[in-house]
Amino acid sequence: MGILPLHYYFLIFSISLILSLVLTPVMRRIALASGQVAVPKDNRWHRKETALLGGVSIFLAMMAVWILSARFIDWTTYGRPYIPMLLCTAAIFILGLADDVFNIDPQHKLAGQIIITSILVFFGFRLGWTDSKTVNLFLSIVWIVGITNAFNLLDNMDGLSAGVAFIAGVFLFLNLYLNPGSINSAGPVLLMSTAYLGAILGFLVYNFNPASIFMGDAGSLSIGFVLACLTVIGTPHHIRGGSSVYLLSVIAIPILILFIPILDTGFVSIMRKLFHRRISQGGRDHSSHRMVAIGFSERKAVLVLYAFSAVSGLIALFISRFSIATSLLIIVLYLLFVLFFWVYLARVKVYQEKSILSDESSSVFTPILVEITYRRRLFEVLLDLVLISVAYYSAYVLRFEGDIGGNFEFFLRSLPIMIACQILCFYVLGIYRGVWETTGIRDLIGYIKAITAGTILPILILLFIYRFQSFSRAVFVIYWGLMLILVSMSRLSFRLLDEGVRRGNRKGKPILVYGAGVGGQMAVKEIESNQDLGMVLVGFVDDNSRIHGRKIQGYPVLGGQDDLADIIKRHNIRKIVVSFKVGGAEKRKEIKELCLKAGVEIEVGQMKLIIT
Repeated sequence: MGILPLHYYFLIFSISLILSLVLTPVMRRIALASGQVAVPKDNRWHRKETALLGGVSIFLAMMAVWILSARFIDWTTYGRPYIPMLLCTAAIFILGLADDVFNIDPQHKLAGQIIITSILVFFGFRLGWTDSKTVNLFLSIVWIVGITNAFNLLDNMDGLSAGVAFIAGVFLFLNLYLNPGSINSAGPVLLMSTAYLGAILGFLVYNFNPASIFMGDAGSLSIGFVLACLTVIGTPHHIRGGSSVYLLSVIAIPILILFIPILDTGFVSIMRKLFHRRISQGGRDHSSHRMVAIGFSERKAVLVLYAFSAVSGLIALFISRFSIATSLLIIVLYLLFVLFFWVYLARVKVYQEKSILSDESSSVFTPILVEITYRRRLFEVLLDLVLISVAYYSAYVLRFEGDIGGNFEFFLRSLPIMIACQILCFYVLGIYRGVWETTGIRDLIGYIKAITAGTILPILILLFIYRFQSFSRAVFVIYWGLMLILVSMSRLSFRLLDEGVRRGNRKGKPILVYGAGVGGQMAVKEIESNQDLGMVLVGFVDDNSRIHGRKIQGYPVLGGQDDLADIIKRHNIRKIVVSFKVGGAEKRKEIKELCLKAGVEIEVGQMKLIIT
């Protein structure tokens, strides 16, 4: 079906946006007058009574613009075939509204979703990811119900669910608009997406932090349901006989577009299962809550998840434009970054209960699992297995400029040798005895030795077996560099995230460290890691003029003793910490007198290292 001119979509979007902007405050007043408000609870995030029924404004704006625009353009093409979806969306909305008003049990709500989705699938709205119609039917029900509930669970912080839905909808629209020939129903899906986006954005204006209205289950269930349906309609229904890159893009695009709600739902489900909690139980344990727990503001936590959603959407948008080799590489690298970040979030303590991994009485297998996971470093070995494969594959992709072609056979033939040699070198040279949280320069030297040995050994074996015929030397050079980067970044990930979070969310009184030597650097580590001190380091002051203007551990050396009074006034310094190991007391007294002469009242402390 034909694509409308771009200004049509802009007009539909604008009408939906304006209608939503008008309806949302009206529904807020109605909710407050009728007592439909979200009351703060221990297991909920909001701390004040907030109006519900925001989902009503989203639903009314979206449906009104969707139906009227379809009637105006061509009802036979843009409206009539999608009446089942319209009616099922209304049913999901009513189910969510009933839950907002009467508080339906989770199992009954889920049963209602499955019934409504099954009716929709009966009318032909289903995925076409496999050659089996039966498998496609069950996949369609699981997909639609799963995405519907994912957005319901994601609605745990101001603006999060609506914002992610808007970003996902934008990339769904762009993907279809830029690839109009991919499906027959591109025109109707674009029209529905446009009405959907306008309604979501209009509500988001009032729902972003600090929110004055919530969408409730009526909103979160309906926006998730509509988006799931749009991805079902917006993907080819018959993929039999397609190329591998085509199959990859068909399945990966909707998953990437909806990646954040899928990821957050899976993450919360696993974590609650590990801590003996019901998945349907509310709690402050979502990805956004954990970000706030490590120091992010609520807005920053939501914006970080927006950024992840946008990156996922960009990958989905461009994946079909790359070769299969490049597409796989981009997806795997992105998933590795996501893995490290969410493992970091999983370390945040949000439950009072003990994990089943620490409860040795929970099952016969738990002690074995703990032994394997923590003492045998199974995770590190499995991760390195992936990193070796990614680095080696990437080396081939870079060496042959994205077209491996006939060299893929040599990659497959040599990959097992590469994996075996590299894992062996890591084990022999003690890489698996390190602790990620304390990774430093000495560990990096060890990684260089192990990766170098793990690169040379396969070359010698291939030289002995195949005389190195048809194998590229450049591949192994590229592999060495990529592997060093991947291993170093993976081992340093926790430290990098710790330092990034601390420096990005510093709170306390601004201070200077006098002395940029070893003692000053020790003081920096203590200030950064000990939040109880309530200090924020601005920079160093040092008597050595040669390092003035330079940075040490990321902090500037602002000047020397003669510049001290000006530095204090310019940066509103509240305290100076003298880091001298020798003569510290005398220097402290000298600085105190200097500040008094300059008319600056400031606290001067001294760092002391005590070993008893």
